[in-house]
Amino acid sequence: MSNVAGFPHGSEGDDPSDVLAIDSLLSPEELAVRERVRDFTNQRIRPDIAGWYEDAVFPLDLAPELGELGVLGMHLEGYGCPGRSAVEYGLAAMELEAGDSGVRTFVSVQGSLAMTAIHKWGSEEQKQEWLPRMAAGELIGAFALTEPTAGSDPASMTTFARPDGTGSNAGWILDGAKRWIGLASVADVLVVWAMTDDGVRGFLVPAGTAGVTATPIGQKLSMRASIQCDITFDAVRLGPEALLPAARGLRGPFSCLNEARYGIAWGAMGAARDSYEAALAYAQERLQFGKPLAGYQLTQEKLVNMLLEIQKGTLLALHLGRLKDAGTLRPEQISLGKLNNVREALTVAREARSILGGNGITLDHSPLRHAANLESVRTYEGTDEVHTLILGQHITGLPAFR
Repeated sequence: MSNVAGFPHGSEGDDPSDVLAIDSLLSPEELAVRERVRDFTNQRIRPDIAGWYEDAVFPLDLAPELGELGVLGMHLEGYGCPGRSAVEYGLAAMELEAGDSGVRTFVSVQGSLAMTAIHKWGSEEQKQEWLPRMAAGELIGAFALTEPTAGSDPASMTTFARPDGTGSNAGWILDGAKRWIGLASVADVLVVWAMTDDGVRGFLVPAGTAGVTATPIGQKLSMRASIQCDITFDAVRLGPEALLPAARGLRGPFSCLNEARYGIAWGAMGAARDSYEAALAYAQERLQFGKPLAGYQLTQEKLVNMLLEIQKGTLLALHLGRLKDAGTLRPEQISLGKLNNVREALTVAREARSILGGNGITLDHSPLRHAANLESVRTYEGTDEVHTLILGQHITGLPAFR
């Protein structure tokens, strides 16, 4: 965590907000990744994010810059992908979301969802065609799973792909609708999950394919510096090369969702940390009744409670990252991290806003923007309720989804 001007240090170089010395658990390479992404966030996101959020735009010129930064498909190997560790990707997600959830979401949709689907389940030709340019930010991908009536229950999806023709050259005809699909209106390729006579399968649908309509969702109160869309598929004809050959059943999309959920456990702590730091800096400068707000017991209690959850949540994310790098991370562990860290980050952001008083409802300060964004983050890639039931099934052995 970066130092806040004016806060007394125990000794030179110490960060008083890193009470548990979490930085000491990171390697020089991991710290270097974090600092590089933090510098990018400070230079390219912070100066303009209030305007992007107010105007409800995502600056597409960031895509190639994020590619150059090395955060698109950051955890993937080969095909022009950076091939970095899970912890390094997590640290990058945390720094990007300290800027704004919308930017971290772009990186997640591109890398953890769309690129991961192609990397895990695509043919060699599909990987060669799409992944290098996606890693560079030259092409944008989207991941179409959620439907208007099938959010938490993707097994009930009604988007359907039926065979078109017979033999090895047989293609597909795709009909249906998707909702809340990030980047769909600007994507060069859509990863679309559809029901077939053979169960759920994945398809690559290039931009401009006849019968595909992607419409951005407007009037959002959250994730305003981001793009989410409704999509309709009306008798969309696809060739046999569109099918992701190795993806069968819900294991395909769920493997991608787990990648995204892992990144969220880190990212949420970035939003929480930025909210805390904004409140701490404000409390040290704002005078009330003749002394700084930070000098009052009630304010210090709020700051301490925020710091407790940020330190615990960051340790949790780091532990998940070490497990992932060791190849032992399990889905229920990811659910625990996503559920806890987003829930606590939202509480931190709201508490930070309270320290800012009335000034905290303006875009001059970040906490309420983070809190609004986190309402979306707690909903996508599995709601609180879904992750609670995943953990409930794990500890009782009894599924309670239906």
